[in-house]
Amino acid sequence: MTKQNFGVFFEQQKKPEIQNFKNIIIMAVPTDNIKSQMRKGILEYCILLCLRHQPAYASDIIRALKEGRFIIVEGTLYPLLTRMKNNELLTYTWAESNQGPPRKYYKLTEKGQNFLDELETAWKEIENVVNYVKNNPIAETTLSNDKIIEL
Repeated sequence: MTKQNFGVFFEQQKKPEIQNFKNIIIMAVPTDNIKSQMRKGILEYCILLCLRHQPAYASDIIRALKEGRFIIVEGTLYPLLTRMKNNELLTYTWAESNQGPPRKYYKLTEKGQNFLDELETAWKEIENVVNYVKNNPIAETTLSNDKIIEL
């Protein structure tokens, strides 16, 4: 695995008894896997957001997500749309196309809109937590007053 595939975080820590800084590796995690899991976690939410104002053709959903820099392929989208339809979050209608066969346009059901509202609330909660943690460093604890013994 290449260096770019790892998120390595360094912490510079100054201990009161020690006058020099030390680089400590605190985590080495494959970031590609984490990013993939995060994308999977929000994909259904993003699809519902694409459909909240009007029905859309699957290619339109893919294009909207790609424009937002969320890369998705048809092989991922179609099974998810089918599952969402089976869960009664979406329905679809057929419409004639000037460019070939009829197209299937997906739209939110009432249940889908309610689910989107729940996800919207959850997203705001997650966003608030992340922003809080990002902007509020952990306060110093008694660790800075403890004797640190290096082995």
